[in-house]
Amino acid sequence: MPSLGQRPQRVPLTTAARPLVATSAFARLRASPSTPLRFARLSSTSPLPPEPTPGSTSAPIPAPPTPAQEPELHESPYTLPNALTIARICACPFLAYAIVQGQTELATGILVVGGLSDWLDGYLARKWNQKSVLGSILDPMADKTLVTTLVVTLAYKGLLPVPLALLIFGRDFALSMWAFYLRFASLPKPRTLKRYFDPTMPSAEVKPTQISKVNTALQLLLMGVTTVSPILSPALGPALQALQWTVAGTTIWSGLSYVGKGGFRILKPGQK
Repeated sequence: MPSLGQRPQRVPLTTAARPLVATSAFARLRASPSTPLRFARLSSTSPLPPEPTPGSTSAPIPAPPTPAQEPELHESPYTLPNALTIARICACPFLAYAIVQGQTELATGILVVGGLSDWLDGYLARKWNQKSVLGSILDPMADKTLVTTLVVTLAYKGLLPVPLALLIFGRDFALSMWAFYLRFASLPKPRTLKRYFDPTMPSAEVKPTQISKVNTALQLLLMGVTTVSPILSPALGPALQALQWTVAGTTIWSGLSYVGKGGFRILKPGQK
């Protein structure tokens, strides 16, 4: 027996007694109500991967998945209606040369062929289901190129008033700059020059307003009548002047119709 003030000495367990102590401690752990939860948490944790030893080869860690990019819209620009529209644009320099040189008959023939091709490309696009976003841009571009060519050459020859020529040219120039900006703003990123001028990647569709269609028809009528006026009767002077004032009004009206969200549509993948 130890005396007072003297700590009892620990008796080391024998080898035979140690399993009994471990067994009893395990039994107490099993009897505890929180023991199953602890065991479940320990068993649910995945073991850490072993550290690679020097000189051993291990599989590379895969890179985290990148977010899926937004699908892009593509279409084929190689259609017969688009070819006819481009041919109409290419004929404008020959028309300008004929007017400047005073070859009224040749200029009239080019205008007639251009008008027929304008009707034909629209008819084929509807019949063969070859409508495209590029065609919706090329067709008004061809009309504006033709009108601009006639405005500049007829004003140069003194057949068209200069103020009316400046009004028509200024309106078309402003709309052209707006179309270039619209293409840039609607193009999916990354915006590069190659993607910007890629005709198979449409991003916006130009939809002329109703007054713009009327204005284009009146402008073409005015330019055609003015072109052939040297070989027509001089009695057409008052009627030609009235048509000029009408075109001036529709030019201003059609330009204002594009202010806001009218006249264009931003395209999304799967939409055409």
